[in-house]
Amino acid sequence: MADTLKPHTAKDVEEAVQWARSRGAALELVGRGGKRAIGRPAQTDLTLDLSGLSGVVLYEPEELVLSAQAGTPLDEIEALLAAKGQHLAFEPIDYGRLLGGAPLSGTIGGVLAANLCGPRRIAAGAARDHFLGFEGVSGRGESFKSGGRVVKNVTGYDVSKLVAGSWGTLAVLTTVTIKTLPRPQTQATVVVSGLDDATAVRAMAAAMATSCDVSGAAHLPAAVAARSGLGTATGRSLTLLRLEGVAPSVDHRKATLLAAMKAFGAVELRDEEASRGLWGEIRDVTPFTAADVSGRPVWRIVTAPSRGAELVGMVAGAAEAEVLYDWAGGLIWVMLAPSDDAGAALIRRAVNVCGGQATLIRAPAATRAAVDVFSPQEPGLASLTKRVKQGFDPNGVLNPGRMWAGV
Repeated sequence: MADTLKPHTAKDVEEAVQWARSRGAALELVGRGGKRAIGRPAQTDLTLDLSGLSGVVLYEPEELVLSAQAGTPLDEIEALLAAKGQHLAFEPIDYGRLLGGAPLSGTIGGVLAANLCGPRRIAAGAARDHFLGFEGVSGRGESFKSGGRVVKNVTGYDVSKLVAGSWGTLAVLTTVTIKTLPRPQTQATVVVSGLDDATAVRAMAAAMATSCDVSGAAHLPAAVAARSGLGTATGRSLTLLRLEGVAPSVDHRKATLLAAMKAFGAVELRDEEASRGLWGEIRDVTPFTAADVSGRPVWRIVTAPSRGAELVGMVAGAAEAEVLYDWAGGLIWVMLAPSDDAGAALIRRAVNVCGGQATLIRAPAATRAAVDVFSPQEPGLASLTKRVKQGFDPNGVLNPGRMWAGV
């Protein structure tokens, strides 16, 4: 058979997995390939190309629900929702340019399998929080389904939440159902300039504690702000706070937030058009996509916002690093100079002290094969992870070893 299998129906997927299992073959699951370079290099015999499973199956704007085949391009779904004044509230990141590929290369199944989200995570949750149900095929070659078209519709295990973030190691998604929400009428961004990292984290915490309903809170140190092209030529850092909703509400809240932030530094406003572009750059980590830094490793670190500046201080004190803070300091993107281990030992030490998880997002395949890409699991959790994998995929047919060796 060819090195690539391209099913067009759920039945085709079932037969492909059964065939691979019967021959002891392993399958690499791919949609449009936009996230193929994340994780440990493929240890597979064949590629299962799911881009043929494309198309919206059901969309009921009044019910805030959409079902689509898993290989449906994400940009097509977002365009359909925009035409009805709706959106995916979890604001999924587009990894295309960060990984050196084309933008707008994601699929809805890939978004859910990787549990992607963007700056609005602090207000709306991650992809799994909007994942209502799916149909799929396990590594046993058995078709099954979980959930449905409403939020409260199941008893027992919510398998959708388990599959989200499993990176295709448990099941092949064939059809997914997600919750949609009304798109905010307008938005604006309050910008505080010139803050050091620790002060910026305090400012973002103060903003989140107000009644202003901040839907995005990020900090770009001066070097990253200059690299971003966000309109700063002053060599100063930028701390960014987004407000969304209907126009009268946004106007009222931005006045309140401006007053609250003046205690931290110089404050200005960005209007709707500038704000949308700005948060698109933060979502996709655009400052780290320039050609002159495309070979540098990039880490995604999730930690307690109150420990973010401390963690960065530990890393930056030992290596050349550029950082971008999102989620009010709870998500930190770190770009390091190239090294044999992509800075893994340094990053892991800092995370062990401050708490959290670190994922190596961008690095050469040889490096990703030699170091832990995802955070190492403590023995009890690692044992549970293996048992779950065994239950869904006892023969290791689906993306074996992508997250952890031997899983």
